[in-house]
Amino acid sequence: MNRKIVITAAIFGLLAVIAGAFGAHGLKAKLSIADIEIWHTGVEYQFYHVFALLFLGLYTNGRKSLVNLSYYLLTLGIICFSGSLYLLAADDLLGWRIAHIIWPVTPLGGVFFIGGWLSLALAAIFRNK
Repeated sequence: MNRKIVITAAIFGLLAVIAGAFGAHGLKAKLSIADIEIWHTGVEYQFYHVFALLFLGLYTNGRKSLVNLSYYLLTLGIICFSGSLYLLAADDLLGWRIAHIIWPVTPLGGVFFIGGWLSLALAAIFRNK
């Protein structure tokens, strides 16, 4: 077990539950339906990748360098993809008007997710025997 990865997954899981509850109960009356859907997508993808991190943290047969690369890419993906969606959803509510700055971060987070999954696949393919 990789303790650092499991702790990171647990923290992101905790934050996903809080973000989901906050979106469903605290923001529902304050955001448009479209913005609630954006918020929900951020929570959904955060949870998907929390599960990936949990698996990665328990995966002991992979190439350590590829496992670490997958960890960093998935973590950056959560921060960039889900984080940018939370900011985009709440942009009007916060009055920041930063959507034009934030929107390019979302696909960058998606690229990090793709790289994280690819690194995990390579770690399994080239695992230590």
